[in-house]
Amino acid sequence: MNTRTPLETPAPTVVLSVAFNEDCSYFAVGLNTGFCNFNAGISLVHMMGKANYVGLVGGGKRPKFATNKLILWDELKSKAALEISALTPVRGAQLSKDRIAIVLQNSVRIYKVTKPPTLLSAYETANNPWGLCCLVQKRIAFPGRTPGHVQLVEMATGNVSIIPAHSSPVKALQLSPDGELLATASEKVGLSLKNQKGTLIRVFATSNCARLIELRRGIDPATIFSLAFSPSGTMLACTSDKSTLHIFDVPHPKRPSRQIQQQQNGSSSSSQTLGPKNGTGASDNGADGKGKWGILSKIPMMPRVFSDVYSFASAPFEVDDEETPVVPGLPMSESTTLGTSKPPKGVIGWLNESTLLVVGAGTDARWEKFVIHEGLDGRRYCVREGWKRYLPSP
Repeated sequence: MNTRTPLETPAPTVVLSVAFNEDCSYFAVGLNTGFCNFNAGISLVHMMGKANYVGLVGGGKRPKFATNKLILWDELKSKAALEISALTPVRGAQLSKDRIAIVLQNSVRIYKVTKPPTLLSAYETANNPWGLCCLVQKRIAFPGRTPGHVQLVEMATGNVSIIPAHSSPVKALQLSPDGELLATASEKVGLSLKNQKGTLIRVFATSNCARLIELRRGIDPATIFSLAFSPSGTMLACTSDKSTLHIFDVPHPKRPSRQIQQQQNGSSSSSQTLGPKNGTGASDNGADGKGKWGILSKIPMMPRVFSDVYSFASAPFEVDDEETPVVPGLPMSESTTLGTSKPPKGVIGWLNESTLLVVGAGTDARWEKFVIHEGLDGRRYCVREGWKRYLPSP
């Protein structure tokens, strides 16, 4: 009988990356133990729509591929279809049916999907350790050369617009599915009534780069994990390290507001559903998101935190930070050294206009399903209707 103590205990399975496809009908995960039965780590996974191609970047203690390469993997043939190499580690990637965007620490490179890949353009950026980039059919957005700025590129013409979104570095950005809206959030900053700073989300029209609305997640500073527009682009969801999902109404330049739709449809048709189930949902501000502080919001000269636009509904989700290890080979996050990070939490995907998933990585990887219900009081509530762990069995 072998009674010797093992030199190294087996490492637990850890989800290092989570990514939805374009319509959120699927999501893919990369594990420290691999992807598609690889016996090695994958730090980044990105899906190409509903096609059988997946973009992979090696990571973890035993990476399957070099961390400075993106591999376009053909799932049907179980082999690499394309390979794109860079001089520095890949921090992020975005894939469409004819474009691949590779995000490096200080640049973004856009390739045409050919064999071999054709470099179309390259852009310098400010330090981008989180690999921020969003690609839709018409546009691509990523950090600018100046911290807090965003570069918006028209894919058809190559025209570049610079949006001075924040005074501190951008922490999250997202384009609406039709590319008409851009949402941004900056790094966590201090809060004081004097400088009015807090966790702000700003929404811009991409047609003219005008700021449409400024949303406040809460009065306490928070780190935004994920931003996601609903399929119509009329709602925006966000998650943060406060372990709360918030949902906002946002104006869309080509679609009527919720208030106008209600007036057109009549008030009688909007109150046929029940309120929150099992006490797990919350309605923060009524229909317009402006009623959080009541009469205080209407007093002149009060700090703007009392009059800002807040979410119309919120709900808690699981973060489980205590069990999340720091993993080498992932895009950086705050309080980590170069090339190490904690796996992502709170990644949002909208299934339809009233249903969304929040997916977390790490050792306790799970997805949670949330549904927006409208109550008899006319308010909307965000309700968690189920959850499931999705890690493979040991």
